[in-house]
Amino acid sequence: MPKIKTSRGAAKRFKATGTGKLKRHKAYRRHILTTKTRKQKRHLRHAPTVDATNMKAMERLLPYL
Repeated sequence: MPKIKTSRGAAKRFKATGTGKLKRHKAYRRHILTTKTRKQKRHLRHAPTVDATNMKAMERLLPYL
């Protein structure tokens, strides 16, 4: 059985937690931050986990995480 290739784009965007969940970054935190409120920027700081509905697709992209 051949090895499965990891999606390199996905590997750079997601990191595994100790329990096997995947952390991701939130959108809207790159530029034009002067127009966003302090509250918006504060809530964008923390990296959430990937939703359970997307985990099957993520396992295909990241087989060895």
